[in-house]
Order: sequence, then structure tokens, then C-alpha cells
Amino acid sequence: MASVDLRADNLLGISWVDSGWVPILNPGNVLDYFSERSNPFYDRTCNNEVVKMQRLTLEHLNQMVGVEYILLHVQEPILYIIRKQQRQSPTQVIPLADYYIIAGVVYQAPDLGSVISSRVLSAVHGIQSAFDEAMSYCRYHPSKGYWWNFKDQEEKEKSKPKSKKKEEPSSFFQRQRVDALLLDLRNKFPPTYYQPKPGEKPVPVEVKKESDLPPETVKQEERETASKTPAPAPPSKPPPEKRARLQ
Repeated sequence: MASVDLRADNLLGISWVDSGWVPILNPGNVLDYFSERSNPFYDRTCNNEVVKMQRLTLEHLNQMVGVEYILLHVQEPILYIIRKQQRQSPTQVIPLADYYIIAGVVYQAPDLGSVISSRVLSAVHGIQSAFDEAMSYCRYHPSKGYWWNFKDQEEKEKSKPKSKKKEEPSSFFQRQRVDALLLDLRNKFPPTYYQPKPGEKPVPVEVKKESDLPPETVKQEERETASKTPAPAPPSKPPPEKRARLQ
């Protein structure tokens, strides 16, 4: 019974096997096995089909022109290699494809371009996966910058006793600049309320003007100011004038 494993639209992704032929498969009938109608790799317009219909031997293929199949290599009892080629003359052929039969299952051998494309695609996929995994370990914080956070480090950190580490919300430069701005705003706009203790209701600040002070307080302040001011020094006397002597 023949079966086809259809895994892809391309012939490189499918396989074919006829379980009825597997026990009796040998180098003499392997081409007949390959030329079964259910085999998707076999071309019905090939010269092998013409020779088979005319009941000729395979030696007549050398005198024909067109597509043909030949048995290229045999490694009994499990491996057979069949080549599809374009014959242009009795001495000149162009290989088109190779097929290998392992334990009765037929596969198409990939060409060099398909092999290179597959290897490059696998390499690119591996590199892309490596970059994606590396990016999953990358961390960023505005105050710290970039760093790596690997799973081994997470396990070690989990095994270590946790110590509460306070994170600084800002840098020294930021705090210094903010303090300077707050001080400037406080000087320009003094507070109208103050809170004696945390949790208590704010109390308005009383700003006393000079006109609201009692006269005794004003006089006392004037006396203290006058006592602190040094007394003016007496004016210095000019030197006595010299008089001329009378002779």
C-alpha cells in the first residue's frame, strides 16, 4: 500500500513509500518501484516510461534524448540512490535531481542552494533568538542607567537574606537645585500659615507693622538705638597763631 507524507508544498518536504514493495526491494526492481503511479517524484513523460511501454531494455535510454532516471548508487539492503537527468546525446547528460530510498521510503535530496538557504536561515534564527534572550535580561532605570539582570543572579538574590535598601529618589545635584529654588520662592512669597506640630491645624502668621506698636515700645527702641550709637567727638581746636615780636 502506497502512502505519501505531505508536509510541505515543496518536494523537499514530502516522502513516499509502498509497503508492499519493501520486503522484495532489490537493485533489479528498484526502478520499477520508483516508477509506480502513486510516486509524486516520478515524471510520466520520461524516457523510462517509453521504454517500459515498448518493453525495451534500459540500454536503449542511451540512444534517446530527454528526461530519464538511472540507478546511481546502491548500498544493500537499505540505501538506493536514483538520479533524474536530461540526456542530450549518448555521452552528454545534465543532472536535474537526486532521490534516495532508505528502507523503502523515497526522499528527494536537497540541492546546494536549498542546503545553503536552510543553513543560513537556521543561523539567522539562532542569532535572532540569542538577541531576543539577551534583550530580555536588559534592564533600564533613569537614575541607574542600563544593567544586566540574569536568572542566576535572581536565584542568588532570592537565596540571600533580604536587606531593605533605601533607594535615593534624586541625586545631590537635583536636591541642591530644588532647595535653591524653594528658598528663592520662600523669600519672594513668605508663608502666611505655619503648623506648630505635625497633625495640628495651621495657624496664620501675624505680621506686626510699626504703626501697630505702642508708643512706649517705639521710644524704648529709639533709646536703645541712641545708646548703641557712639557720641560725636568734640571739634578739635586750631593751633594758636604766631605773633610777630616788637623790637
